[in-house]
Amino acid sequence: MNFPKSDSVVILLVDDDPGDREITRRALAQCGIDGELHVVEDGDQALEYLEHNGPFANPARAPQPHLILLDLNMPGKSGLEVLEQIRRDPRLKRIPVVLWTTSEAEEDIKRAYELGVNSYVVKPTNLEECTATIRKLEAYWLDTVKLPPR
Repeated sequence: MNFPKSDSVVILLVDDDPGDREITRRALAQCGIDGELHVVEDGDQALEYLEHNGPFANPARAPQPHLILLDLNMPGKSGLEVLEQIRRDPRLKRIPVVLWTTSEAEEDIKRAYELGVNSYVVKPTNLEECTATIRKLEAYWLDTVKLPPR
């Protein structure tokens, strides 16, 4: 991984579906990604986490992620609304965001890229496919590219 030795990767998973969260968590574990996975259940919690508000006021409990896996359709703030706020915030706008969604709608894809998403990935629905997709994300985002400092 392209991280300083003292800095393990921090991934923020934002997903309202417990089954999708579990599949993603298991796929990350099967890939052996060395780091921390932080999970929030909706867009409002994602912004609280990123802005260190509410239950995430302590930055040690909510370290800035190297990468965000963001679901699109959630109660409260949608993934697109969260993405828009991330891109407007000078402290957050450099964090790579991967839209991690079941939507294949052209309008969703178009809008996500207009708002500055780094990648749009249709999340697999079973563990085997999810693990294969996570390996590809790992190869690109964690092994190939240089990420901005946190």
